[in-house]
Order: sequence, then C-alpha cells, then structure tokens
Amino acid sequence: MTTTTLYDKLGGEEAIGKVVDYFYDLVLADDTVNHFFANVDMEKQRRHQTKFISFALGGPKYTGQAMAKVHAGMNLQPVHFDAIVKHLHDALKHFGVDDADISQALSKVETLRDDILYK
Repeated sequence: MTTTTLYDKLGGEEAIGKVVDYFYDLVLADDTVNHFFANVDMEKQRRHQTKFISFALGGPKYTGQAMAKVHAGMNLQPVHFDAIVKHLHDALKHFGVDDADISQALSKVETLRDDILYK
C-alpha cells in the first residue's frame, strides 16, 4: 500500500504555488507582518516558499538555508509567527483543503517555531 503525501493530495507544486500566492496576498495585507517583506523580491520569495511548503508537505527535498539562519536578525515574536500560521491556514482553507489536512500541515509548520522566533 502506498502512502499519499499531503503534497500529492493537494496537487503537487503547481497547486501549492497557488496556495502560496494567495497566502502572500493575505500576508502583504496584514500590518502585523507585511513590513518584514517591504524590501523582499516577492517573486523570488513566492518561488522559494512554494518549494519549502512543498517539502514540508512531503514533496521534493528542500535545499534552502536553515530556518534559524534565514530569520536571523528579524527578532520575530509569537504574534508574527501566529499571524503567518493563520494566513497559511486561511489560504489552505480557501483552496478547499479539509480541516484534517490543514491541521497536519500546520503541525509541521509548528515544529519550526523555535528555529524562527527571537533570532
């Protein structure tokens, strides 16, 4: 019996790219976190995030930098992390992902909390 990953279940990288695009629309509209992206090349960021989320959901290997290194100097606080998680939840929900799969995806993101906060 083959196990289907969330990556496959959601439709692979192309479908996850659409979720990421919508996710960043939400993020950039949120004054709690949008300032972190003021000087970011968002096209590059969206591509990078699509690959990262694809990997987190069971897709191809992620070859980006470590989370602690990427977020160094940002001093992200729980309110920022929680806002990002909420926007990811809302983006997944927007594309019809069921609650159990959203919960599984967000639990993977939650494992990164300590690598991202207070850096």
